Amino acid sequence: MTLTGSGSAYDPPADPVPHRATTPVPDRVNQYGPPRRLDRRVALVTGASSGIGAATARRFAMDGWQLILNGRDRHRLEQTAFGTSAVVLPADLAAPGGPRLLAQSALHTTGRIDVLVAGAGLGWTGPFAAMPHTDIDRVLTLDLNATLHLVREVLPSMIAAGRGRVVLLGSVAGCVGLREEAVYSAAKAGLAAFAEALRQELRGTGVGVTFVVSGAVDKAFQPRRGRPYDGKRSGLLSPGCVAGTIWEAVRHNRDEAYVPTWLTVPGRVRGLAPGLYRRLLNRFG
Repeated sequence: MTLTGSGSAYDPPADPVPHRATTPVPDRVNQYGPPRRLDRRVALVTGASSGIGAATARRFAMDGWQLILNGRDRHRLEQTAFGTSAVVLPADLAAPGGPRLLAQSALHTTGRIDVLVAGAGLGWTGPFAAMPHTDIDRVLTLDLNATLHLVREVLPSMIAAGRGRVVLLGSVAGCVGLREEAVYSAAKAGLAAFAEALRQELRGTGVGVTFVVSGAVDKAFQPRRGRPYDGKRSGLLSPGCVAGTIWEAVRHNRDEAYVPTWLTVPGRVRGLAPGLYRRLLNRFG
């Protein structure tokens, strides 16, 4: 059982990095594209090294958005940025002060953030009773705490501008709870509650909150989740499919989006018939 990247597009660096906050410094990514135009809409995408984050960044770039890309792997971020005018800001959001430093650097670089796609996340698969305490802390720190702190740092500028959107990436695990993913499920459930509460607070400010719930996503790191998904979890989603849903949700100012759409069903069954839901879950996982 190991800590691994999960459906939230988190990628550990190729080489270990000190667990400390460092000021993100914009890389020289402009050589790959035209000069930055700060009058363009700006999207800050975390977890952009690969997976959903990278696919989301590319989808926004197709529509001409200015991108700010965050992750811990500088090389992979530059690969995502290739062919665009994206600004690369490598930083460890789980490090003390990481979210604050990233937000400050992003706002200093572009002067605005119109959309925050909080895609960084971490997963762990295995029995909860065997999960090391340090891994519990790491999953909760990145998947929940760091996301909340980053939103807290970015939100005032959006409210002051009277526009903006925060996109939080959930998971079916947070809706129904998945065996041997107890902490990851708890973190994603916490994000769901946070999204709903924050949405109510921001009513009338011009700032919206989108919560995107996806099923299991097919990424290169899936086999590193402690064990690969078995036959019960066939039909994995592509990162591009989820990125397309995120794009459409932002474009249409949607509060929630599910991919695939049938993921709305398990939560409804759980609410209306919890006994039936648990029997189905015990049988089909």
